Amino acid sequence: MKKPSSIIAKWNNRSIQSKLILIFSIALVFIMGVNIVMFININTMMGSLERIYVSNLNLDELLVSMGDVHNSMTEYLDTKSSDSLDKYYRADQSYRRSLETLNTATVDDDMLMAEKNIYNLSITYLDIVEDTINAKRGRDVEKYSEYYEAACEKYGVVETFVYSLNNARFRSNNRDYNVLLTSLRYIETVNAIVLLLAALITIGLVSAVTGNIIRPLIDLSDAAKQVSEGDFDVEVTPLNRNDEIGILSATFAQMLTSIREYVARLGESIRNESALKERELKMETQIKDAQLKYLQAQINPHFLFNTLNAGAQLAMLEGAEKTTVFIDNMASFFRYNIRKLDEDTTIGEELRLVDNYIYILNVRFSGEIHYHKNVDESLENVKVPSMILQPIVENAVNYGIRDIDREKIIEVTCVNAGDHYELTVWDNGKGMSAERIKEVLDGSYNPDAVSSGTGSNSNGIGIGNVCGRLELYFGESDLLDIKSDGEDAGTEVIIRIPALEDKGD
Repeated sequence: MKKPSSIIAKWNNRSIQSKLILIFSIALVFIMGVNIVMFININTMMGSLERIYVSNLNLDELLVSMGDVHNSMTEYLDTKSSDSLDKYYRADQSYRRSLETLNTATVDDDMLMAEKNIYNLSITYLDIVEDTINAKRGRDVEKYSEYYEAACEKYGVVETFVYSLNNARFRSNNRDYNVLLTSLRYIETVNAIVLLLAALITIGLVSAVTGNIIRPLIDLSDAAKQVSEGDFDVEVTPLNRNDEIGILSATFAQMLTSIREYVARLGESIRNESALKERELKMETQIKDAQLKYLQAQINPHFLFNTLNAGAQLAMLEGAEKTTVFIDNMASFFRYNIRKLDEDTTIGEELRLVDNYIYILNVRFSGEIHYHKNVDESLENVKVPSMILQPIVENAVNYGIRDIDREKIIEVTCVNAGDHYELTVWDNGKGMSAERIKEVLDGSYNPDAVSSGTGSNSNGIGIGNVCGRLELYFGESDLLDIKSDGEDAGTEVIIRIPALEDKGD
């Protein structure tokens, strides 16, 4: 068993956020537990109340079904119509189904034995009714009259038994109902008291935790006020805790100590002021020197792709055709990437950038990406914001097909859909759930995942950035959509380009 001092030490070492989360979680679980217990108890009691009168309802339904049998028999005897005969058969089946709810076993219970008697009498009654119907159909007047009288007599006996059992059950159920109602009220009272105690305990815990947080802050606030008035001799009581308040208190105390030491040194060493200034100047010189070296270490993007072009020319002179094509693609890719994101471009240039990007990836990954295009060439000069297609393809590679074991396919299509043009990127990769698609489109998904595009292999332009620039450029929303049938079903990203004259060629 842990010692109380150990528990207190661990509590003091927790951050304020974790303390608040823990205390509110405990309070929430406690209150939810009380409510769940209340809900279960009340539902159990309500179920018991409902079951009390089921037997009475069954007996009432039995009487109704038996009455239907008797009435349909009488109607057939009067009319001998096929409709009345059909009505009799339906009533007979309904009554037999109602009888199935009765007890048929021999038990040591008066009410259950009464049910067995009603069942046996009812079967006898139904047999007599059937004989009556058959005699009527056979035109045997003497027999069907005899059977009819016997059926009426048996009907009265069964009805009397059912009424007697129904009354007995009602009296018994009424006693059970009163007991259950009293228990329900008792449970409601107990639950209300428990819920009130839970609320009071929760308030007490929250007050204790917040007081533990606020009191040291008030002390620090008073000390800071004295320091602001020039009193550096304030004593700050150290707190034996490693949360934010403990760190703040220790830092404040250290700051006060540093201020006192600084003031003392300043008063004692005015003669060293020039040396101090010299050290400060030297420090500034070192900082400027570090800044200069940092600037010199930065790579100029223009120098980068110009160097790549020079490398491509050198590879061409040496006859390395594949290397030449690769470096040309790299140079084109970097040249396109350094343009400003607010510049116009065309669908054709965006597609060529994707071609370069896929080529570079296939050199890197030994041609494992199967890339297909279906492009309406008449749309290649349509103006669009720059860098809207390549980030989508990059996400398809990084988060769709990179880690799948089957053939990796990316398809890019560009079609004229009448009032707009559609740029579509489809992959046969991991797919996305509906929840993930919603998070990506509304920008709430983890920035290290699909929607951010800021991973180590990304260009830093994510789907949210593309959506925002499309909306600003065309003045319309919902220009990008994502479709997927779920896990391992692939993903399709659709960009809708409005067919506006001022954005065309």
